[in-house]
Amino acid sequence: MQYPCTLDRAGLIDLAFHRYFAAVDRKDLAGTLACFHNEAIFTVQTSFTTHAGRAELERMFTDFFGAWERIVHRDFVTTVDAANGRIAASFEAVLTAADGSVTRLFNTNFWRIRGDRFQEVFVYMSGANVLV
Repeated sequence: MQYPCTLDRAGLIDLAFHRYFAAVDRKDLAGTLACFHNEAIFTVQTSFTTHAGRAELERMFTDFFGAWERIVHRDFVTTVDAANGRIAASFEAVLTAADGSVTRLFNTNFWRIRGDRFQEVFVYMSGANVLV
């Protein structure tokens, strides 16, 4: 489905990296959720898991933030389709547990933007789903 998007290329990059991933890495729940429409859909394609709507996203991110001592997303490779309000990024997620153990994932996200926020997110995760 195509949604109207009010962001240009720089705005799409800002939403994905400077707002969303920066908020996730700070474990800032309000900042993370502010990137999504209330009825947004978040799907982890590699585990056939979908979270729909604000309440499910809030629960998912609350659990994710609580499970890890430190969250870092880095080494982004990005493709932007500003004309259609879409962005894709491959990256490494480095998750550190309270005991110091580290989980490294090499993921790719695909976002569909409606207006100025995420409407649909599709995640391909290299390991076990940490967003349950």
